[in-house]
Amino acid sequence: MSLTAILIALIAIGIPAGMIAGYFLRKSWAIREAQSVEAKAQGLIAEAKNKQKELLLEAQEKSLKIIEEAKREEQTRRSELAHMQSRLEGREQTFDQKLIELEQKEKVTTEKQAQFEHLKEEVKKIRVEQMDRLEKISELTREQAKETVMQRTENEMKDELTHRIRKLQAESQEDLEREAKVMLSGVIQRVASSHAVETTTTVLQLPNDELKGRIIGREGRNIKALEQLTGVEIIVDDTPEAIVISGFSPIRRHLAKRALDKLITDGRIHPGRIEEAVEQAKKELAIDIKKAGEEAAYEAGVAGLDPKLIQILGRLKYRTSYGQNVLRHSIEVALLAGMLAQEMGANVAYAKKGGLLHDIGKAVDHEVQGAHTTIGYEIMKKFGLPEEVAYIAIAHHEDSPHTLEGSIVKSADAVSGARPGARKDTYEQYVQRLEELEKVATGFEGVDKAFAIQAGREIRVFVTPEKVDDNAALKLAQDIARKIEAELKYPGEIRVIVIREKRIVEYAR
Repeated sequence: MSLTAILIALIAIGIPAGMIAGYFLRKSWAIREAQSVEAKAQGLIAEAKNKQKELLLEAQEKSLKIIEEAKREEQTRRSELAHMQSRLEGREQTFDQKLIELEQKEKVTTEKQAQFEHLKEEVKKIRVEQMDRLEKISELTREQAKETVMQRTENEMKDELTHRIRKLQAESQEDLEREAKVMLSGVIQRVASSHAVETTTTVLQLPNDELKGRIIGREGRNIKALEQLTGVEIIVDDTPEAIVISGFSPIRRHLAKRALDKLITDGRIHPGRIEEAVEQAKKELAIDIKKAGEEAAYEAGVAGLDPKLIQILGRLKYRTSYGQNVLRHSIEVALLAGMLAQEMGANVAYAKKGGLLHDIGKAVDHEVQGAHTTIGYEIMKKFGLPEEVAYIAIAHHEDSPHTLEGSIVKSADAVSGARPGARKDTYEQYVQRLEELEKVATGFEGVDKAFAIQAGREIRVFVTPEKVDDNAALKLAQDIARKIEAELKYPGEIRVIVIREKRIVEYAR
């Protein structure tokens, strides 16, 4: 046999033998593994049973503790409920007791109220009986007796009340006057402006009377041309070396005066030259007006005004009021108002600006209809000034301005106009003002005579003592003062004095 055949035979025998041997080995290994797993499983089961016992014991212990705690809480709650129940029972007993007491008090109160009503009715009856007795005894009714008592009380208290009123008025008036005088005197001294201000004139002085004929010209052509170009009336009369320029507008009067000055200086007077002189005078007057407005704003310390508004302000240089130059007056009012505003804690800028422009309406009141206060207000609003400043144009002529700055400017306006020599009246205006003042005073009942003195700064009123007593005299003075304020126009203030004098004359023979 060959080696190959032997090998094949061995392989053929060995493979089945190996398989059989492997099977038995695998089976024995599987038996050992199964026994090992079973042992582990039994160990795990035993361990799990031990743990289960331990958990059961712990659970039993915890449940016992919970039960014990629940029992303790239940016992505590029961004790609290028992305590609360006992308290509620006690309160209920107390409430019942108080309710019983309240019912008893209500019963007593009802009884007392009934007694009170009964006593009240008895008092009323007694009062009526007493009043009837008093009326029979006094022979007066209740209303008559009341009137008599009131009249006696009024008569007894009248003198005392009058004395107290006068005393209070005197004290308050003295205090206010003292403080006002101190403040105003300091402010006036700081301003220290001139009292005698320049007034606009309409009289033109000539070097000689020969110029009158040259101004009139042949057949009046020169004077006609001049009047037509300037809008004024030129009066040539017998006044030596003078002619009068008459016109409604002060600007036009000054324009004519300037043009005539140029013509007289030049010596050539004819219609062509008159037209040139008038045009040149217009330009110079416009420059002068603007310069006057700028200087006024600078002197018053007011900045930020529109150039056109400054031009209107400069026109006040040629405007007078009671002989007082309005531009100088406006500058003075602005300075006074600024100082007063600083003393009183008001808006200084508003007071100065309002004081400078308070009479701005007078610059155009010859050309625009309406009061100068309304015109001034509209001009200031047109140029974008604040309402507080524009209102001052109206406030300085109101009885009671509703702004502090308006009251300050009104006071400054009165101070400026009331200075000695600041303003003047013509004789006719002066007499008319005094007559109107006396007429207002004599228009009241009980007034015997009235005299305006101190250039119209004071009026003394004599009353009939039988018609006007002391109380009525006090009221009469106040009524006269109010009527003067409402009906008359005057600078400064007017003092009203009511004099009640009763003279009894008897002769011993």
